Amino acid sequence: MTSTAPQTLPGHEAGDEPPSWPHRMRRFGHVVRPRTGLRERLVPPFTRPSGQLWTVLGISPLWAARLVRWSAWAGPLLVTLVAGLMRFWHLGAPHAVIFDETYYAKDAWALINHGYEGDWPKDIDKSILANPDLISVPTAPGYVVHPPVGKYLIGIGEKMFGFTPFGWRFMVAVLGTLSVLLICRIGRRLFRSTFLGCLAGALLAVDGLHFVMSRTALLDTVLMFFVVAAFGCLLVDRDRTRAKLAAALPEGEDGRLRPDAEIAATLRFGRRPWRIGAGLMLGLACGTKWNGLYILVFFCVMAVLWDVGARRTAGAVTPYRAVLRRDAFWAFLSTVPVAIATYMASWTGWFVTDKGYGRHWADGRAGLSPDHIKLPVIGTINHLPQFDLSWVPASLRSFWHYETEVYSFHVGLTEGHTYQSNPWSWLVLGRPVSYYYESPSPGTQGCPTGTSGKCAAEVLALGTPLLWWAACFALLYVLWRWFFRRDWRAGAIACGIAAGYLPWFMYQERTIFFFYAVVFVPFLCLAVAMMIGAIIGPPGSEERRRAVGAIGAGVLVLLIVWNFVYFWPIYTGTAIPLDSWRSRMWLDSWV
Repeated sequence: MTSTAPQTLPGHEAGDEPPSWPHRMRRFGHVVRPRTGLRERLVPPFTRPSGQLWTVLGISPLWAARLVRWSAWAGPLLVTLVAGLMRFWHLGAPHAVIFDETYYAKDAWALINHGYEGDWPKDIDKSILANPDLISVPTAPGYVVHPPVGKYLIGIGEKMFGFTPFGWRFMVAVLGTLSVLLICRIGRRLFRSTFLGCLAGALLAVDGLHFVMSRTALLDTVLMFFVVAAFGCLLVDRDRTRAKLAAALPEGEDGRLRPDAEIAATLRFGRRPWRIGAGLMLGLACGTKWNGLYILVFFCVMAVLWDVGARRTAGAVTPYRAVLRRDAFWAFLSTVPVAIATYMASWTGWFVTDKGYGRHWADGRAGLSPDHIKLPVIGTINHLPQFDLSWVPASLRSFWHYETEVYSFHVGLTEGHTYQSNPWSWLVLGRPVSYYYESPSPGTQGCPTGTSGKCAAEVLALGTPLLWWAACFALLYVLWRWFFRRDWRAGAIACGIAAGYLPWFMYQERTIFFFYAVVFVPFLCLAVAMMIGAIIGPPGSEERRRAVGAIGAGVLVLLIVWNFVYFWPIYTGTAIPLDSWRSRMWLDSWV
């Protein structure tokens, strides 16, 4: 007669609860992840190399601990050093005013000398390149459509090294290099892995778009730097507030933390200086280009959701209500007003010089009373309401009028351009931007003497193709991790990409360019690093699984690096034979 007694799996005693489905799947090779304690969920530990590695290398445990500790900074600094050497290599070449440098280099020079942008004569670029010492800064104000922070920074480089291509590109190269360091450290904190953090920074270092933009005096790299810095500040704030929660929760007899609904709902986090730092960085981002405002909104929502997640993890029954009562007001106060104050402070030169464009508009204007000023309302740009603001100081009314004129310019910019592109094509590199192109003859301007026919020397703002196409898959992986695994790291990366990318879909009729995507390139690199981490496999996986994953990940990284090296000539304006240039035009839309 067949026994009807319940069968038990090895390691389970009779009377135990039936094993869960992950345990049942072990027979098919599934690895059951150990249950993470509350302390580890609030403050995850950093991963450390296995002891086998140090044994194979013959390193003692004491030195192994020191190397792990030093690598937290030594690794990112080494990656940053390599990135900096590449970005500063022949930074002054090509010796030309390339693409929109014709605006920002001259505006920066006027701004750093007079405190406001000047009205430069047309066709003065050749004179500047020939002998900048003979160029006088115009005193008449010029109409500009971007805030001054980025131009001030460009002007600092010009003040240090002269009104030359090297001078106006210097500070952009510095910020581009430092952004690599920030991503290394952000990736390390995000993934709790020095290796993955350094990998994310290395991928950013070899991205063609980031590389070209770090060597060109445009505003978008400056904006990108402040966005990444703000993200890093919020990330540090997240870790610190969760550490405070962990310190306040009670411990059980086994030393493990226990959730507490009362503490989770009522604990005050106190001062949060990193939130203020994020507000400062976001204010500087808005003071560089206006699309920093969208990033401010995205990041503020993300920070609030992080607080909700922390209180829920700690045991709060109604975490949203707890955040609204304890955190939301102070979160707003430490970011938005700080950002607004920073933005206004960036216009100090315009206010104090008394000569900025439109500075005296409110003092009187023919045919229009300065006591009434138009306020922009999206969707009714041609029929704006008017309000009596005669009580507002004239300088502020003039400033507001100037801002509304700039807003009208931006939303109404639909003039066609050879290199404009739709944001739908950005991720697949549909239409890069050519900043510079020359066709030198053999033996001139670096063109090899034995070349048959002319050469091509181009600076093309093109992302490293294999990196960007891998990023398309990484983005899908990140979204999957966020939606189905509730992985906050994936959500943070997706937020960074969305903040810099999605707003442009509202302006598809506007003249926009692919190089605007440099703002979210660092987050694409974080996404690729996260995907590579998954390819390698989580700690605790079988040795064979990790070995195969490491080989596959290594091949992908080496291909990306090779791809960057292959396109190096068209990133740096190096003269190459025309056939070699054509072989690098993988898509017809790149020409």
